[in-house]
Amino acid sequence: MAAPRPLLATNDADLLDDLLRLAATADVEVDVAVDPVAVRTRWTAAPLVLLGTDLAGSSLITESPSRVGVLLVCRGSPVDGAAARAAGLVVDGVFTLPQAEGQLVERLASCAAPDVAARVVGVLGGCGGAGASVLACALALTAVRRNEPALLLDLDAVGGGLDLLLGVADEGGLRWPNLAGVSGRLAGAALRAALPAVQGVSVLSYGRQGRVEPSSDAICAVVEAGRRGGGLIVIDMPRYPSAAELGVGLADELIMIVPADVRAVSSAVQVAERVTGSARSVGVVVRRPAASTLAAESVAEVVSLPLLGETRAEPGLAALLCSGRPLRLRRRGPLSLLCERLLDDLLGRGREAA
Repeated sequence: MAAPRPLLATNDADLLDDLLRLAATADVEVDVAVDPVAVRTRWTAAPLVLLGTDLAGSSLITESPSRVGVLLVCRGSPVDGAAARAAGLVVDGVFTLPQAEGQLVERLASCAAPDVAARVVGVLGGCGGAGASVLACALALTAVRRNEPALLLDLDAVGGGLDLLLGVADEGGLRWPNLAGVSGRLAGAALRAALPAVQGVSVLSYGRQGRVEPSSDAICAVVEAGRRGGGLIVIDMPRYPSAAELGVGLADELIMIVPADVRAVSSAVQVAERVTGSARSVGVVVRRPAASTLAAESVAEVVSLPLLGETRAEPGLAALLCSGRPLRLRRRGPLSLLCERLLDDLLGRGREAA
């Protein structure tokens, strides 16, 4: 049986249009009643009732059982709840539009059916050129292959761009400059639908229109909207402090990828020291160049992080990236096998926590 939904109760067409718009913003499904009889039948079950002042005086409503979660709503000039209370109707408050739109969105959003929250995974290079962007894309593509929704966020404003790496630079859809100033609750499904997508992965990158840095509020709003859709959110994080620190705080898991060579490991030690204090969970993936003799366990020991996995060189990957062609994963290639193992652990752990 479907869970009860918030009830919008009004016969005022303009007010109803406003309330439906606010429900869409809150990303919550609602029921609608335009007469007192329909209101009365849903009165007790609805988790929240937004009651228009046009219906507030009906005896069918005022004689309904007392309950919490009734909000009296009007448009234009503010009113008080005295008339409704005088008629015996108990309300939690009076909300006038458009002034109270934000409050109503928050109240509606609180009634949203609980989804399995998306797992947020940050990918960070232990040094420049470590392969963080490639691993981030590979994780998202592998998640979709496993029928998990995936949202890929690019937080590296001075990087090459995930849209180029995945071949969607010329596709329509929103980029960070379009969302740089947003805040509050975003509709998760609408956000994903507005982004360019490749192989089922929704991608939010910086685009080619100049590097407009999103605000902290915008990044948080996008991540929280993505969480409500379930599946996986992968953040490709930069190594410079500001955006990386925010991404570390938002991620449930942080993966640092480190090539198995001496200079890369030396750099990774410094990066690890910076992120371990604020990361909820952090581990290292070791990428093994063909000529490397360093053991993955030794790399993890030096950077003082648990070893999450290792991978050898992906055949043909370097040539593919140099050519500018879109990233494509070989199903049984080293990178795909690594991502499968990582997702078995990361997504499995997230579901156990839920």
